[in-house]
Amino acid sequence: MPTASASTLAQLAAPLVAGELFDLVPDAVFFVKDDQGRYTAVNQTLVERCARRGKADLLGRRVSDLFPADLAARYAEQDAVVLARGAPVVNKLELHLYPNRKTGWCLTTKLPVRNAVGRVIGLVGLSRDLHVGRGSGVIPPPLVTTVDYLQAHFAEVVTPALLAAQAGLTPARLTRLTKRLLGLTPGQLILQTRLQAAAERLRATDDAVAHIAHACGFYDHSAFTRHFKAATGLAPLAYRQNIRA
Repeated sequence: MPTASASTLAQLAAPLVAGELFDLVPDAVFFVKDDQGRYTAVNQTLVERCARRGKADLLGRRVSDLFPADLAARYAEQDAVVLARGAPVVNKLELHLYPNRKTGWCLTTKLPVRNAVGRVIGLVGLSRDLHVGRGSGVIPPPLVTTVDYLQAHFAEVVTPALLAAQAGLTPARLTRLTKRLLGLTPGQLILQTRLQAAAERLRATDDAVAHIAHACGFYDHSAFTRHFKAATGLAPLAYRQNIRA
């Protein structure tokens, strides 16, 4: 793939102002990369989560220079989809591992940046942390009911239709509600809840992976491993080893 010219890199530098704007949003990671996957603009949140001193420590670097190999491979694979094919990655649900060894959920979107003739010259991305806040007056009662039910019954057979029935809503109304307030579809919320529970058990216990999978609502071990690796970049045992290192 050809390297971007100075003029196209100048186009990629334009979002620097956006990077400064997103410096004021600590629960969102903003970045721009050139057609070789090198960072050309970042916000302060990404600097801090990479445990670096300043933005200059990230600019010109690739994910392989900044993240553990398993995570870097997942991020690079996403970048390739955007850079090589021009296909966007939209609201990808991911569980991230931060330098303080804590985990957190985010929704990642990566969009291609094109020049005047339509060639992809880079990408722009945003990862938004997910917060299931439940402050009084913030989350409507039907959603509180949904979250409470899911947290108590995620190990059972739970479907979006069942959650809607528990909330007293139609499936379409529940989907609009969860997407507006949580940024997730009901199906994503179910998966997030189960994977978060599995991640916590992998950290806190020495239980077998198959046992954890079943206890968290995954009745197919291979399906659990596939979903867990897609969300974290690591297979369950590798995740346990990494989080305890």
